[in-house]
Amino acid sequence: MEQVLQDFRERIRAAAAARQPLRIRGGGTKDWYGQTLAGEVFDTRPYCGIVDYDPTELVITARCGTPLAELEAALAQQNQMLAFEPPHFGAGATVGGMVAAGLSGPRRQAVGAVRDFVLGATIMDAHGQVLNFGGRVMKNVAGYDVSRLMAGSMGSLALLLEVSLKVLPRPFMETTLWLGADQANAIRMLNEWGGQPLPISASLWHDDTLLVRLSGARSAVGSARKLLGGETVDDADALWQRVREQQHPFFAAQSATPCWRLSVPSSTPPLALPGEQMIEWGGALRWLRADDADAGTVRAAAERVCGHATLFHGGNKQDGVFHPLAPGVATIQRKLKKSFDPDGIFNPGRLYNDF
Repeated sequence: MEQVLQDFRERIRAAAAARQPLRIRGGGTKDWYGQTLAGEVFDTRPYCGIVDYDPTELVITARCGTPLAELEAALAQQNQMLAFEPPHFGAGATVGGMVAAGLSGPRRQAVGAVRDFVLGATIMDAHGQVLNFGGRVMKNVAGYDVSRLMAGSMGSLALLLEVSLKVLPRPFMETTLWLGADQANAIRMLNEWGGQPLPISASLWHDDTLLVRLSGARSAVGSARKLLGGETVDDADALWQRVREQQHPFFAAQSATPCWRLSVPSSTPPLALPGEQMIEWGGALRWLRADDADAGTVRAAAERVCGHATLFHGGNKQDGVFHPLAPGVATIQRKLKKSFDPDGIFNPGRLYNDF
């Protein structure tokens, strides 16, 4: 792998000298996400492989080009998992792309997001220098946690070479319940249950149907099932897999319609927006499919409840994919970009047009 690193270093230095943008890319399964793609493709897949995995320590370290499916298969052999359930969106998904996109699946409401599981990272900056941050143990961070900046950065700061991730054991038991509820009552119930010691690991509301997944010890799941009521769902693993990969009918039936992803406080009442909505993460994630909801309207609705909105798929990207940053935050972002990538060669404009 040393030769691969040397090839990476030479190409980055040449690009910086010529101010030639590079489009850092793994399997390309998330090319549609973010702003317009720009620059020559920089394929990370040659730098692949699991570097270290000790199941007893609940930590795995892998190179950026490692297929995500390969990493998850290694964990499954030890009855462990990436608890945040990252979506693949295709067979070619890589570990680096997973971290760079920063997307989490249904279990995020119970365990946290991608960045919460990043323990350490090795990166290559725009000078071709290899830098290490964090480590491979749970308690390793002192000072500013640079490694977690890579999560959700869309490859705009540096080339992520290697990442160490916290993993968790698979739940001993899981069951999914089906309940009928309109949107307002579903939000109310999810927030009431969220304040109780219940083993809820995922939730989904759509079309007056509420699905709740329970995960944990058999006794805890059994007690919660009696308390919540509802009917048991068959083949629930496949159902949550479809939700994770956005193959749920909400996404599939309206693939040409702009899809918005709104992050709001979980107790936020139903949003008065045109179009069809779906709710995840105990009420904190609101999906919106709407042809006639412009960016200003959607983002204003999110801001009124102290949330933010992302144009996740489709629509007019000229209005910006990600929610505009507050002036102070934007200043910090630009300073970080200047520090890691002074010549602006890494995925320019992928996060924001001027970034």
